[in-house]
Amino acid sequence: MNGARALIETLADCGVELCLANPGTSEMHLVQALDQVPKMRSVLALFEGVCTGAADGYGRMTGKPAATLLHLGPGLANGIANLHNARKAGTPIINLIGNHPQFHMGFDAPLTSDIDTLARNFSCWIKSCSTAETLAQDGAEAFTATLRATPGSQGQISTLILGADAAWGDSPGTAKPNGIPRRALVDSQNVEQVARILESGETCVVIMEHDAIKTASLEQAGKIAAKTGCRIMSGTFPARVDGGAGTVNVERMPYFPEHILASFAGVQHLILVGAQIPASFFAYRTTPSRLVPEGCQVHTLARIEEDALDALSQLVDRLGAGASVAKRFNKADVALPTGEMNTRNMIQAIAATLPENVIVATDSGLGNATHPACQTSAPHSWLSLTGGSIGQGSPVATGAALACPDRRVLALLGDGGAAYTIQSLWTQAREQLNVTTVIFANRKYNILNIEYGRLGVTEVGPIAASLFDIGNPDIDWAMMANSFGVPSATARSAEELTALLTRSYKQDGPFLIQAVC
Repeated sequence: MNGARALIETLADCGVELCLANPGTSEMHLVQALDQVPKMRSVLALFEGVCTGAADGYGRMTGKPAATLLHLGPGLANGIANLHNARKAGTPIINLIGNHPQFHMGFDAPLTSDIDTLARNFSCWIKSCSTAETLAQDGAEAFTATLRATPGSQGQISTLILGADAAWGDSPGTAKPNGIPRRALVDSQNVEQVARILESGETCVVIMEHDAIKTASLEQAGKIAAKTGCRIMSGTFPARVDGGAGTVNVERMPYFPEHILASFAGVQHLILVGAQIPASFFAYRTTPSRLVPEGCQVHTLARIEEDALDALSQLVDRLGAGASVAKRFNKADVALPTGEMNTRNMIQAIAATLPENVIVATDSGLGNATHPACQTSAPHSWLSLTGGSIGQGSPVATGAALACPDRRVLALLGDGGAAYTIQSLWTQAREQLNVTTVIFANRKYNILNIEYGRLGVTEVGPIAASLFDIGNPDIDWAMMANSFGVPSATARSAEELTALLTRSYKQDGPFLIQAVC
């Protein structure tokens, strides 16, 4: 057994079931090992950003890591944007990065680079000195690290950089999986302090992210809100939140800083559960970066790395809120829209046709704006753009479909972001994944027009206008989808969009809708 085979078998024994690959020469022994260990599914993507984004979507839906297989420093660099998003989401991922053997490094071959420095930007665990003898155990350590919650935004991504000599060398065999890490529990005194604040009668908002936004945690938070009258709120872009009719009614933090501050007007206490202090997405000269109203106090019930469910459960017991009934989103019939294609009609069409148990992935402004309308529609899971790096939506949708083949996935993409990682469609076609992709084709980077105006610019000059315009020439997304093997159609009215969405949900495999707006 060589090092590569020992590594892949060890990862499979740990529970890694999927490898998203875009390999090169340095990874050939790993490719051979994947051929020898069929219990780990191997899926090819045409671009490394699709591999890393799909691993993110898979991890958000399963709570366990997929592996990526990438080619040296340039291959890793191509995947970093979506690894940045995955780090912010706290998604478990194992990156396997091939490298030159040590004896080849001194010759500065064309693909030689400092991979460690690249990986340091998003990894909570890195190793680059593996040998054939240590590689299997290093794989077990990498797996364990992805399940260990870390403080702040360090994330849960492991990167194992292995020289070709470690892969082809003789190995003593596989390694045993390690024990599963557990989150730290909060101190009872901390629970008592927060309970007294909630009982004080002063206005409180509980902000929840990461472990606190999971369904079980939200149920506990809903009881606390019902008992004390506090508001519960997620961040603007939660990694995953299960919503829709029947789920706990939780607010979502707005996007622009002045809207966030307005939502906190009169609030005397912010209580963080798995969340950080609210900060503006971008810096503006007229608004603060730290979005806490003057006179408002900030308290932490549970840090990101701590067990939010246990903390909230302790708080429910302390408050005597066990019998309290959480406020929930109620089902509402949404009329099918008619007429021209505009923002309101597109949102209405999506909410009216949303199928049961769908997974929604988005990295577009309009997609995010659709979220509130869907809360009174069918139950669903929502995967947001956590790190702000566009080109996430389609790969994350691909990974979610690989994780949950029995559920439909809906990708809501802007045409700007879709152009970054459109290669996802090829993988969806090859694997026959149940993904409906809607591309809002407004032919521009619309958010940049908005941000430009926020700077006080009232007249957009021709050079600036050209840098926000992606309609010269127009991209035909329907034709592009067909070339990747994905059936497609174009909607130019609300009626056409409604009909195409309904049609896509009834058929197997991927389907793309170009929504011209």
